[in-house]
Amino acid sequence: MVLTYAEIPYETIYDREVMEDKLAQYDWLHLHHEDFTGQYGKFYAGYNSQKWYKESKRRLEKLAGELGFDKVSQLKLSVVKKIREYVEGGGFMFAMCSATDTYDIALAAEGLDICHQVFDGDGLDADAHEKLDFSKTFAFKDFKLVKNHMEYEYSSIDHRKRKITPETDYFTLFDFSAKWDPVPTMLTQNHTTTVKGFMGQTTAFDKEYMKPEVLILGENKAINETRYIHGTRGEGFWTFYGGHDPEDYKHLVNDPETDLSLHPNSPGYRLILNNILFPAAKKKKRKT
Repeated sequence: MVLTYAEIPYETIYDREVMEDKLAQYDWLHLHHEDFTGQYGKFYAGYNSQKWYKESKRRLEKLAGELGFDKVSQLKLSVVKKIREYVEGGGFMFAMCSATDTYDIALAAEGLDICHQVFDGDGLDADAHEKLDFSKTFAFKDFKLVKNHMEYEYSSIDHRKRKITPETDYFTLFDFSAKWDPVPTMLTQNHTTTVKGFMGQTTAFDKEYMKPEVLILGENKAINETRYIHGTRGEGFWTFYGGHDPEDYKHLVNDPETDLSLHPNSPGYRLILNNILFPAAKKKKRKT
């Protein structure tokens, strides 16, 4: 929505294009509310009888079969690995909402079955927790999976202990030096350093499960959570941004899209636009 509002041209691609190695054609990749674990967004408890849920599941299973996979989770893992290659080769990946934690979960769970029978037709690995490989992830470590298929949550990464009201839900952007840190400076530039919080399937990241090398761009320090983080991988960059819609605090299924003309100065949406600009930032060589 923000790309359309800002009149920035873009193309929409999905799993088929990724598997056909078309990512190399693009400078920047935006991932939003995707579930890379193959659990269909973990909407089962509330929506498995809904027509849209059944159709989405059918469509994904059909796509996985057409691309040579027995399960949706296997397709999603291959997509995740293709995106990793894209980033390592110099690409720029920006992820929001559940596309952040499920991306790392899929990498850590490579070779494991973490999907309940209702998602893929067979049982999950009872020892999956002990077999997760955190050396493969971008941002998170030591997290625990949520195996209950009736629970609308993937893991302990999403900050589930947060006790905060909508009126007091804010996070603070860090202040970086443009001279020494041009990329994080560009990613955090805004007309305010305090940004109104907003929820999503993945709202925020519990600091307990973050890798130490991850750069924090925005956090709510009082409740030990990060909302906006950044890092490098190979020759490329990635940014994770928690929450779904910066101007709709609790965006629910089937809610109407936000009218961005009503929020022309939204600091939350500004951070999304910053991630389109930052590939142009390059450090200059300095005399030593």
